[in-house]
Amino acid sequence: MSEHSYRVIEVVGSSPTSADEAISNAVADAAKTLRHIGWFQVVETRGHVTDGRVAHFQVTLKIGFTLDDRGAE
Repeated sequence: MSEHSYRVIEVVGSSPTSADEAISNAVADAAKTLRHIGWFQVVETRGHVTDGRVAHFQVTLKIGFTLDDRGAE
């Protein structure tokens, strides 16, 4: 069995529609520049209110990914 090392970063996704969409947006954007994403954890959910209504959702995520081991045999 091979051994792996992992890294965790924090990103914030946003959406005017829902917290779920904000999560999906954050993961999709992170996947544009990161490889081997394996999991995410919601750390914080918050939003913006305009005229008594929810106008925007923001979700802070921790995203975990496996470090590339191209140098290993």
